[in-house]
Amino acid sequence: METFETLVRAEFAPKNTYLNTASNGLLPARTVAALQAAALLRAEGRPLTELYEDVEACRAGYARLAGVPTDRVALGASVAAHTGVIAASLPAGAEVLTAEDDFTSVLNPFHVRGDLKVRAVPLERIAESVRPGTALVAVSAAQSADGRIADLPALREAAHAHGARTYVDFSQAAGWLPMDADAYDYTASVAFKWLLGPHGAAFLVVPEDFGGLTPMLAGWVAGENPWDSCYGPVAELAHSARRFDLTHALFTYAGLRRSLDLVEELGVAAVQAHDLALADRFCTGLAGLGHQPVPAPGSAIVSVPGLGVRQPELSAAGIEVSNRAGNLRAAFHLYNTPADVDRLLDVLAG
Repeated sequence: METFETLVRAEFAPKNTYLNTASNGLLPARTVAALQAAALLRAEGRPLTELYEDVEACRAGYARLAGVPTDRVALGASVAAHTGVIAASLPAGAEVLTAEDDFTSVLNPFHVRGDLKVRAVPLERIAESVRPGTALVAVSAAQSADGRIADLPALREAAHAHGARTYVDFSQAAGWLPMDADAYDYTASVAFKWLLGPHGAAFLVVPEDFGGLTPMLAGWVAGENPWDSCYGPVAELAHSARRFDLTHALFTYAGLRRSLDLVEELGVAAVQAHDLALADRFCTGLAGLGHQPVPAPGSAIVSVPGLGVRQPELSAAGIEVSNRAGNLRAAFHLYNTPADVDRLLDVLAG
């Protein structure tokens, strides 16, 4: 009988102690095989029909993870591009509330508009900082720099009370933290971190009425009938969120389909329990070494002030973590084990 552990071990065989999923997730064996097969199709000049089927399978798979109908999911290449579409929809002078030092892709498109009022507050104060006149609240579900988790229910309630829209980036959460994308106006996520996919894909979930967004980046794939939309302006935009699609990176989606299948087979709740148990083990070990991580309860990301300078030393020892603003950032995911945590602690104690 296949278990969580046997399924994971069949898909991953890292050559080092990899604790850097917050930067890039490892590719499952099934994903690597699919990428190779997709490349071979191109190399041999065979029809690519099955790759387009992979695209739609990814849309449906992510929709299930996000808890929304498939027709509300758009496919793109980056969170920044999705943020740009949202930023372009706002009227001049609109106030956008953000968290201080959130990830750039969530913030920068609002700043480069030049005619929006972008206000940044500490993450823990974002819900209480929504006020009359706030048009949009934009925040990451889990902070890239240190793993802190936004109080999304409080944010949602405050935004609703003041008539503000909400935009949540799940890039550091999708795959280990259960999502309820239907609770927010817009949500987005890249696929190459906790969802274990290749680079080049990012999802956007929009409301049924599209939330006032204009498909300003639309190309032929955004047409209701894409193959009839290749020349001249698109005569009829897709009736679904596909109107916000960008041209699909076919190889990426061929691999991503298998990664999403694996996450679904394992179950996000099981992955979350596994990841948080490892994060808690690391935090306990840090306390024994006299180190205090950034408080981020319930997060699979642990950030330790002052230890970022040891990242090169750890990498040389075969342990991959990140240095973020002087903090050592360790990210625990389904392919990690208690032995990985203990090895990191042993090197830090040395």
